[in-house]
Amino acid sequence: MRQSRSAKKGMAISALALLMTFTAACGGGTGTGSGSGTPAAGADAGAKDSAKAEPVELRIMWWGDQKRADRTNEALRKFEEKHPNIKVVGEFAPSTGYFDKLNTQLASGTAPDVFFLGGNVVDYANKGVLLELDPYVGKELNLTDMDKSMIQYGTLKGKLLHISAGANARGIAVNTELFKKAGMPLPQDGWNWEDYARISKEISEKLGKDVFGTYNFTVDGMDIYLKQRGKQLYDMDNAKLGFEQKDAEEWFSLWDSMSKAGGVVTPALQVSNPPADTSKSLVVTGKVAMSLMASNQLGAHQNLIPDKLALVQVPRGPKGTGVVFESSQGLSGYSKTKHPKEVAMLMSYWINDPDAAKILGNDRGVPVTSKMRDLLKQNAGEVEKVIYDYTSRVSAAVNKEPFAISYNPPGFTEYNKLFETTVQEIGFGKKDVKKGVEDFYNGTVKIFNNNK
Repeated sequence: MRQSRSAKKGMAISALALLMTFTAACGGGTGTGSGSGTPAAGADAGAKDSAKAEPVELRIMWWGDQKRADRTNEALRKFEEKHPNIKVVGEFAPSTGYFDKLNTQLASGTAPDVFFLGGNVVDYANKGVLLELDPYVGKELNLTDMDKSMIQYGTLKGKLLHISAGANARGIAVNTELFKKAGMPLPQDGWNWEDYARISKEISEKLGKDVFGTYNFTVDGMDIYLKQRGKQLYDMDNAKLGFEQKDAEEWFSLWDSMSKAGGVVTPALQVSNPPADTSKSLVVTGKVAMSLMASNQLGAHQNLIPDKLALVQVPRGPKGTGVVFESSQGLSGYSKTKHPKEVAMLMSYWINDPDAAKILGNDRGVPVTSKMRDLLKQNAGEVEKVIYDYTSRVSAAVNKEPFAISYNPPGFTEYNKLFETTVQEIGFGKKDVKKGVEDFYNGTVKIFNNNK
């Protein structure tokens, strides 16, 4: 019987489909990622499944310098090798412009599938723009070895919205060489704020007008000071500010008296040489003996200065140091992502994969999983050993004196700008402490009420 043209066409299509299936089964499975062939050794269990899956492209955005970008991109290429169907496009911006860029993309609906957040994660949780990760835990997202405090940090209003990418503990970075030149003993864990004020003044006097005892960290240190007194910046459980005007006035007054005594970097020098800019930091140039610093920042500073830096616990208050092992920054997914499972896979890789840990190192803080910390400790350099030793001391102290996890208040970007402005107004003599703090507190309440 003669077949119709349509029947012949159908048979041809079926034969072609069969041939394509056979070819794919015999081929190397190159996929769309940078890797090809069989997933690399050490790839997680989902790699084989993802190799058969549909091609997916993820975008991820972070802040930092070129060195961080190089490490991050190398880790992303390794992820692609393990998941050949997933291509990851990375982009980064300096910390000063990062959140403006992210906010613009969120407003236009073009945000990356994954983006980094810090202590301002509360703001983004309140905006409803973060992907709920709970459905992927135990599947694409493995949290079995993650520190419980880190999981708690990323859980906001009962939903897991954030995965910490690194942990650290803030402490006082000390230039040991400057103390040696001044003939002064190094500070030790257990000191208090009176000690800090006295030592700052003494080392400034002994080393001359061009050397200062400390940077001014009124802004970065107030939440620690508050926790040392049973208060906090933001009471997450009760959704209210965790401090009163008089609490802020005590902290501002401490720094005002230290500055007038001559132990603190002048306001003009602090503006032109901000401590957050490593390339301009007076710690790096050997002009500041002490400064508040996150443990993951020690390496960047030590790499630029011949003097040996040490880490000492923050001066104690009535209830202890107020410092906890905390999230430095982390990954959140975009609530409108089309690829939530792959987002969860990337996050799981970030915190659990040995290859990722070796590439990323301590750049964003020490790993948040114990196995990855143990892995990096094996080949830790001198600076890394200082960091691991310090974070271990903090961890031990917190077991004896526990403190609540810190969250920045809603409207943190605006609040932080107000805080910085207030410090400068007082420093440059435009306002006294009482008036400056009054305006600061009233402004903080207004910002909080507008953003809660």
